[in-house]
Amino acid sequence: MHPETHLAMYRVHNAELRRHTETLRLARRAARRQALRSRLGWTMIGLGLRLIPAGVARPARTPRTA
Repeated sequence: MHPETHLAMYRVHNAELRRHTETLRLARRAARRQALRSRLGWTMIGLGLRLIPAGVARPARTPRTA
């Protein structure tokens, strides 16, 4: 094969690898962000449940009549 052909194939392959790497990097960043958001949400729920006194019941809602 001609050397220029090898060089062209190398450049195309290199560009494909860079695109694939960028896609994986963005996916990994999104997964970490989602995991952090989920962990923070569950921590806030746990904290809120600890702040509510155990013996206090909420008043029942009565339906409105017109």
